[in-house]
Amino acid sequence: MSAPIILLADDDDAIRMVLNQMLTRAGYEVRPTGNLSTMWNWVSRGEGDLLISDVMMPDGNAFDLMPKIKSARPDLPVIIMSAQNTFMTAIRASEEGAYEYLPKPFDIDEVLSIVSRALSEVERPKKDKAATENKDNMPLVGRSPAMQEIYRSLARLMQTDLSVMISGESGTGKELVAKALHDYGKRKNRPFIAINMAAIPKDLIEAELFGHEKGAFTGATSRSMGRFEQADGGTLFLDEIGDMPMEAQTRLLRVLQDGEFTMVGGRNLIKSDVRIVAATHQDLQQMIIQGQFREDLYYRLNVVPISLPPLRDRKEDIADLVSHFMREMRQEGEPVKSISQKAIELLQLHSWPGNVRELENMVMRLNALYADETISAEIISLELNRNENHSENSLSDNLDLGSAVEKYIAGLLARLLNEYGDEQIEANIYQTVLDKFEAPLIAMTLNSCKGNQIKASKILGLNRNTLRKKIRAHDIEITKYSRRK
Repeated sequence: MSAPIILLADDDDAIRMVLNQMLTRAGYEVRPTGNLSTMWNWVSRGEGDLLISDVMMPDGNAFDLMPKIKSARPDLPVIIMSAQNTFMTAIRASEEGAYEYLPKPFDIDEVLSIVSRALSEVERPKKDKAATENKDNMPLVGRSPAMQEIYRSLARLMQTDLSVMISGESGTGKELVAKALHDYGKRKNRPFIAINMAAIPKDLIEAELFGHEKGAFTGATSRSMGRFEQADGGTLFLDEIGDMPMEAQTRLLRVLQDGEFTMVGGRNLIKSDVRIVAATHQDLQQMIIQGQFREDLYYRLNVVPISLPPLRDRKEDIADLVSHFMREMRQEGEPVKSISQKAIELLQLHSWPGNVRELENMVMRLNALYADETISAEIISLELNRNENHSENSLSDNLDLGSAVEKYIAGLLARLLNEYGDEQIEANIYQTVLDKFEAPLIAMTLNSCKGNQIKASKILGLNRNTLRKKIRAHDIEITKYSRRK
C-alpha cells in the first residue's frame, strides 16, 4: 500500500523544510511548493490525499482558491496555516470548509495528529459557507496562544446548535464570545437575546425567561413575551447562570429536555427553538456540592465548555487591545491618538483585576483626560498609581492575597522602570516586599495575642528567638496588657 501523499504549500523555506522532514519521517510522501499555482495544478489533476497550505502566498491568497478546491475536490481535507492569528482568520478558514486551522507558530506533534485524524476520516460533512460582511470588524482581539485556542473552538462550533458554557472572570468578554457564536453561526439572521441573572430580582426571573399571562401576579396587567419566545430561532445568552434560583433552574431544565414551556400563569405549551449559551464567573461544580446548582442542569448546559483567560494570562494582547479601543474611539469622532512602546510595557506589568473591561475603561479615560497626541509612560504611571491608591483600602475585600501582592509588585516595578528607564536599576525588591508583608503580619499577630510572644510564635510557626529578632529588625512596639484583678 502506497504512502498517503501530502501537498504542502508555504512560501517560507524553513517551514517547508521542517514540515517536509517531519511528515516524511512519519511515513507520508510530501510534495512541497512555494506558490499556489503549482499547488492548484496538483489538486486539479487529482493528486494528493491531503493539502496543507499557508494563507498568504506570493501569488495569491489561499482562501480565494478554496472555492475552486472544494468544487474540484470536495473530499480533499485542507489544513490552513496562518501567521495572521486573528479571530476572523479562524472563522474564514471554517467558512471556506477547511478541515482545521493552525495558527503559527504551531507544535509539530499537533500537526502530525491533525494530519493523521484527517486522513482517517473518509468523508467530512460540508459546512455552510457564510459570507462575512466586514472582515476588519473583529469582535474578539488578541493573538496570544490562549486566544488562539478560543478561536479554534469557536470556529468548530459555528455551524452547530450545541449548548456552550463560557466561564471566566468578570470583564474577560464572555458576552462578546456568545455574540460571536451567534453572529457567525447558522442562526445569525435570527435574534440574539441576552439576560443577566444577577440583574433581575429572583422572584421575576421565571416571568422574564418564559413570559407571563395577564393577571398571573400583581402588576401583570397584560400578556408579556419572555426571552425564550423573543429568541425563537436564534440564541439565548444566559449570563451569570450561577445566580439563577433553584426554582427557575428546574423550569429551565424542563425546557431543555422537552423543547417546550408554558408562560407563568399560562396553560398552553409553546415550542422552544433556541440555542443556549450560558456564562458564569463562579465555580458551578462547587455550587453543586453546596446544593446551590442542579447537577443535571449543569451537564445540559456544559456540553461544550469554553474557559476565557484573564488578561494577566494574555498580556501580549494588550497592545492589540489598546489599538482596537483607540480605533473604535476614532470611528466615533474622538481625536487621533497613539501610545508609546514604554507605555505599553507599563500596562503589561499591571495585574488587571478588572480584565479587558478595566483596560478599555483606562483607554477611554486616557483619551478623555489627556490632550497629548501620544500617551506616554509617565501618563500611564500616573494613572496606574492613581488606581492603586484608590483601591488600596479595599484590596483585602476584593482580591485574594496572591492578587493583592501581585498588584503591589506590579505598581512597584512600574514606578522603578518609569524612574530609571533603560538605566541600571539597583533595588532590593525581594526584601522590600518581604518587609511590607512581614512587619504588619507580626505586629497584628502580637496584638491579637495581647503581646504574648510565646503564643504569637506558635501561631506564626516561628521559633521564639527568630520572632524576637524580627520584632527588633522591624522595630515593632509590643503593647503590654495587664491582667484584670
